[in-house]
Amino acid sequence: MTDWEPKIVAFLCNWCSYGGADLAGVSRMQYPANIRVIRVPCSGRVNPKFILAAFRHGADGVWVSGCHPGDCHYIEGNLYARRKFTLLNNLLEHTGIEPGRLHFSWISSAEATKFAETAKQVVDAVKKAGPAQHFIKKQAEVA
Repeated sequence: MTDWEPKIVAFLCNWCSYGGADLAGVSRMQYPANIRVIRVPCSGRVNPKFILAAFRHGADGVWVSGCHPGDCHYIEGNLYARRKFTLLNNLLEHTGIEPGRLHFSWISSAEATKFAETAKQVVDAVKKAGPAQHFIKKQAEVA
C-alpha cells in the first residue's frame, strides 16, 4: 500500500480560496496533485449532500475552503458553511468516518502560500487515515 495516493475533493469558494489556488499555480508553488477542485460560488453553498456524495463516489478526503470571516462576498455564507461543517463533521465521526478525512479552512485570494501549505496538510492527514472504507458505493459485478 506504499504506492497508494489519496483522492481528495476540494470545494473552493470562487472569490477567495479558488483565487488562492490560482495564485499558487501561477506562482508555481508546489503542492500535492491529489486534489480535485470544484469551484463553488460560496462555501456556504456547499450542501452536506455534496460532501457525502464525494465520499460515496470514492473520495478519501474532502476539503471545504472559503473566505475569512467578515470577507464573504455573500455577507455570511462562510459562517453558514462553518456551522454546517461542524454539524456534518460530528455526524461523520458518529458514523465511523475518521476525523482526518474532512477539512475546512479560510483562505483569501492573496494567500497562495497558505493554500499550498493547507493542501499539503490535508493530503498528509488523509494519507494518515488511509484508504476510505465507509460510504463507498460498490460497483455491481458483471457476470
